[in-house]
Amino acid sequence: MGSVGVLRRGALLGLLAAACAAGCATQSEVRSAITDVNEAFRIEYERILAEKGTRTFPVRQPQAFAALQRALRRLGMRVADEAPELGYLNVHAPAPNPLDADEWRVAAQADLPRLREIAARHVGLVSWLVRFEPEGLDIVINATAPGSGSSSEISLTMRMRETAPPQSGMPRREYPPPTAVRMGLDKIWAEVDRQLRLAPGKS
Repeated sequence: MGSVGVLRRGALLGLLAAACAAGCATQSEVRSAITDVNEAFRIEYERILAEKGTRTFPVRQPQAFAALQRALRRLGMRVADEAPELGYLNVHAPAPNPLDADEWRVAAQADLPRLREIAARHVGLVSWLVRFEPEGLDIVINATAPGSGSSSEISLTMRMRETAPPQSGMPRREYPPPTAVRMGLDKIWAEVDRQLRLAPGKS
């Protein structure tokens, strides 16, 4: 969403400098590590979206869209663009929203070993310098909520947009950590359910 996960030249040079200090990884090895991490996370991201990214609710489209909008706002997301008549909503917020700080730590700790394992195939011990950095990133969510009669299907995507270079000088990855995607989607769906229960006319 926007220019996602851009590998800035300065960030790449910072990683290369660290790589040479720790074990003389080449520029080609660093790029291969980044490519493999992005591919692994892309596969996980698409698998998670296929499993958790779409839900059908037994309500008409206006009610589903309103509940979705309230849910995302309650989770700290800001509306950037919307077309209620089409069931389209775009929201964003500084990472790690919609997760809180504790939830983010759980997600990062779960996925960091996998990140470093993939990177280590190419850059060896330099992989221990890599970490997830939510600073300087926005989480951007696109939602569609078309309706059909008395039911509505809501679909979500969740990506990252860089707003400032990472403090570490390490290059960004293009896809969010898989566990963070799972936890974020679960949290959004739970809040949509809650908002539907609280809607006027509901007990």
